[in-house]
Amino acid sequence: MSGQYFQWALMIALCALLIAAAITDMRARIISNRLNLAVALLAPLWWLACGLDVWPGMATQLLLGAIVFVLFAALFALGMMGGGDVKLLGALALWFPWQALLALVMLMAVLGGAVTLVVLIHHRIAKKPGQPEIPYGVAISLAGLWVIGERYLNQFA
Repeated sequence: MSGQYFQWALMIALCALLIAAAITDMRARIISNRLNLAVALLAPLWWLACGLDVWPGMATQLLLGAIVFVLFAALFALGMMGGGDVKLLGALALWFPWQALLALVMLMAVLGGAVTLVVLIHHRIAKKPGQPEIPYGVAISLAGLWVIGERYLNQFA
């Protein structure tokens, strides 16, 4: 398989995993560890397919993944995010350069607000007791798909 086709195959796999994460988070409010591990383990293949150098390229991606994971793990510790969401974000951070990752996080915040509003409205209309659980994996996945679409599919972006 040539490099370009391998890159496309990896990107399609990432998109499929993001869609699966959104669906499972919507249905069960869980993003499986296996799914997050698959996203993380495919990233080094992506680096190799893109010809990323070990230093500083791959090291930078590992650092970005660690920084994102630690920052969002703090939100998890405060009860503001689920563990699966944090792991998905950390794994997804391994795929994108810092500029695209920053766009992903900003877009995720906006989409997360929209998802939260929809869930709150549905919770109130259905008159469900207790606090609603927000499927933030939906916002993370949609933001990831958006960034992929803009960066890799839209040649005019």
